[in-house]
Amino acid sequence: MNTPQVAACGSWQSPITSNLIVSQTVGISSLAVNQGNIYWVEKRPQEQGRNLLIGYGNQAEVKNFTLAPLSVRSKIHEYGGGAFVVEGNTIYFSNYQDGRIYQQVIGTQPYPLTDKLERRYGDLIVDRDRNRLICVCEDHSLAGEAKNSIVTINLNTGRMQDLAAGSDFYSSPRLSPDSEYLAWLSWNHPDMPWDSTHLWLAQLDAEGMVLEPKLIAGGRAESICEPKWGDDGTLYFSSDRTNWWNLYRRKPDGQVEILQQTSAEFAYPHWIFGLSTYAVVGEYIICAYSADGCWHLGKIDLKTKQFSEIKTRYTNISDLQGSDDFVVFIGGSPTETSAVIKLDLNTFREQILRRTGEVQIDPGYLSLPEAIAFPSSEGLTAHAWYYAPENKDYIAMPGELPPLIVNSHGGPTAAAAVELNLRIQYWTSRGFGYLDVNYGGSIGYGRQYRQRLDGKWGIVDVDDCINAAKYLVERKSVDGDRLVITGSSAGGYTTLAALTFRDTFKAGASYYGVSDLEILAKDTHKFESRYLDRLVGKYPEDRAIYQERSPIYFIEQLDCPVIFFQGLKDQVVPPNQAEMMFEAIKKKGLPVAYIAFEQEAHGFRIAENIKKALDSEFYFYSRIFGFEPADRLEQIEIINL
Repeated sequence: MNTPQVAACGSWQSPITSNLIVSQTVGISSLAVNQGNIYWVEKRPQEQGRNLLIGYGNQAEVKNFTLAPLSVRSKIHEYGGGAFVVEGNTIYFSNYQDGRIYQQVIGTQPYPLTDKLERRYGDLIVDRDRNRLICVCEDHSLAGEAKNSIVTINLNTGRMQDLAAGSDFYSSPRLSPDSEYLAWLSWNHPDMPWDSTHLWLAQLDAEGMVLEPKLIAGGRAESICEPKWGDDGTLYFSSDRTNWWNLYRRKPDGQVEILQQTSAEFAYPHWIFGLSTYAVVGEYIICAYSADGCWHLGKIDLKTKQFSEIKTRYTNISDLQGSDDFVVFIGGSPTETSAVIKLDLNTFREQILRRTGEVQIDPGYLSLPEAIAFPSSEGLTAHAWYYAPENKDYIAMPGELPPLIVNSHGGPTAAAAVELNLRIQYWTSRGFGYLDVNYGGSIGYGRQYRQRLDGKWGIVDVDDCINAAKYLVERKSVDGDRLVITGSSAGGYTTLAALTFRDTFKAGASYYGVSDLEILAKDTHKFESRYLDRLVGKYPEDRAIYQERSPIYFIEQLDCPVIFFQGLKDQVVPPNQAEMMFEAIKKKGLPVAYIAFEQEAHGFRIAENIKKALDSEFYFYSRIFGFEPADRLEQIEIINL
């Protein structure tokens, strides 16, 4: 056994390189099951971030069904989701480049089903009896704000008809087993789907059109998620009417009842289409649920409503789908990158079909998360996951405490995922501590915890990130003079607000973050165009609050170095948000850097750009804190340094 070297934190040599991260990993999402075959979407950074439809069938082999340059991805709501459906031996999918729906018989070339109009599609399902697709359509071909509706698309002609229209947003069209009824969700400005949604049910007439929709559940203070049908005509869904997203059912006679009332979340916020946390399998529901910041697997007996946990090693579970005798889901743990898992419901044996990262890393280089609950503002408790520095080859200098990176996740209605994330391990294996904060407003802790951010974005999230860092400083886990904060999108805003309005952090990194809330309110896409009404205030009535919370107006208060990363095709947080802040900091004379990627949008997908961003952030910190990295990093321009 080798004796660890003594070296300054930040200068440790690590096998977890940026090149390894981008060359050996893929993204996996959107699981589906059809006739016993399993499908998913695979995002490959090495192929310019292209999305491929992958299948696993009876021959026990993984197949790619998407030929270049096609990419199975939708732009609906900008975030997409629900971009494909498989029926028998035919695939229907949205192609990212042109937004059209394509039809592909497996083993043949795909051909476009829809026209070239500026329309986007998501949540695709097949209505076999009427030879059509049913999906959500976002029509950008009209003047003004995009129009959202549920539509049908004839599988022979591509002809499109509205099935449900009039609300600002729609999702989750679900056809009953006998094809006689359709359920769906709708909501209106200024609500987001995790604030208020309505669950509708309607009978279909002889032509398949909607007859007199009935409101089944939902309202101003209730979020409904994931309607699904059982074989007997029972309609299942999640509701947070008790503060937690719990599972309910509406029986064929119209009676609605809760299946399991518990302080756990059985749903995700619907940022994207097609999310799934449960499956109705025979006389049971197999479900994923979040408790104490981790995801678990459970089973509900539909006759007795008895709930039991299915023990697994996974702490992050998503995209759960089911068949007659198995379920599949994406599962990850603190020591394993996420993977497509097939679970046999007779033997409860697991089979790993595909990992997001195939690389094997010695456990001596991996940091395991520690759950921390810490006191924050207003006498409330907030939550985070702390990853201490870990590298079997090194120990810190005598008396040295590690620098700390505080991560403010995006959303802000989201949460830190508890699974092996090689980007986190990139930092901890080099001698940094890493703190993933589930600030007030995060999911997984109930509706009231989510609502802590209402009217207080830029305050509660900043308080929680600062108090989390101070908690670790006070217990002498990290160096209070080397605290940095990083975040992307909404987390980038929290980062800039913390750096501008407080003096806790010594540097920061903003990935496509917001610097001017007023510009964001006036210049963003439809889905989030009224999001800030709840998080900040009504615009323009509360314009003064927007300016008070915008870092760009208070550059004189900012007194530390910042690095910015931005995709120039970003339609969610346009490049001017980063560029204004960069120019103002440069003019003030503080160290600042700006890395722009011409081909990236909201979130980086291309391997070389992911690598450059990670290494550039590391290089930036090395210059700010004066340590010598063991890695040979490409130098970047840091102005005023």
